[in-house]
Amino acid sequence: MASVNKVILIGNLGKDPEVRHLEGGVTKVNFPLATSETYKDKSGNKIEHTEWHNIILWRGLAEVAEKYLKKGNPVFIEGKIKTRTWEDKDGNKRYSTEIIADNMTLLGGKPSGDGHQHSSSAATSSDAAQETATNRASAGNTSDDLPF
Repeated sequence: MASVNKVILIGNLGKDPEVRHLEGGVTKVNFPLATSETYKDKSGNKIEHTEWHNIILWRGLAEVAEKYLKKGNPVFIEGKIKTRTWEDKDGNKRYSTEIIADNMTLLGGKPSGDGHQHSSSAATSSDAAQETATNRASAGNTSDDLPF
């Protein structure tokens, strides 16, 4: 039986992307992404729950994120879940669960020159469609999954 590791998230950036330029010109970006759900409890009170996800982008996707994403921006992310394990300085085993993105779509409009986004949907603009196609093409070669 085949297994599937696929994540689809739509949320908002919790902070500006953290960018690292590695050897060989490889770019890595990471940022927290907030997804929220609202429901009513037994008493009818509205409850909002926010979940935080650690997003990792490589190469072309990372370069697009570095250029266009800012804290608060809405974004659509597709990728896979990966958990890293390491020992901290005290010898305790630590874990970090991350989403390694292989597709990203900017939502909420095309960024303007001042870094803010217009209210029209970027997903329907030809620029965003072209950018999404470029993102998919540049993210398609991630079979080596650099572990740093």
